[in-house]
Amino acid sequence: MSRNIGLTSSSLFQLLPVTATWSLPFTLYSLLLSGRVVKIRVDNEQWSGDRLQSIPISSSSASLQSDPLHQCISAHRNFLENVPYALILAGLAEINGADKKYPSMAMATLFALRIAHSEAGLLGKDAIANGRPVGYFGTQAWLAGVAAYSAYLVRGYWGY
Repeated sequence: MSRNIGLTSSSLFQLLPVTATWSLPFTLYSLLLSGRVVKIRVDNEQWSGDRLQSIPISSSSASLQSDPLHQCISAHRNFLENVPYALILAGLAEINGADKKYPSMAMATLFALRIAHSEAGLLGKDAIANGRPVGYFGTQAWLAGVAAYSAYLVRGYWGY
């Protein structure tokens, strides 16, 4: 007869259910952003680089803003720069006793901000649509707010 050694599912409570739940929509959106890059590469038979060869390189940023490959890569890169860190911060808040509704609302807000940044910002007209600053500054405020909330949750550890 075999014995279970270590942690088994029957002895575990759900760890980080809010963060785990929100990992699905964030992953699906990341796959969408990645798929857009791949589609442009396949359609243009350009397998490397971050700019389409059919668009002349100039010193102005206007050429980059009208390059769909560059726009899609930027949207995907910006998403990957912020979301993993945000999931870690949300997980830290959740594991340190946050009321489940706060991380849930925070993750919904972040998801909306990241979509605004990409769909209504970087992928908008000339890559400078209104969603870009809303998404950027909103995400930065979100990161600072959730980090501060996590620190607040563990204040007793430091004697406060």
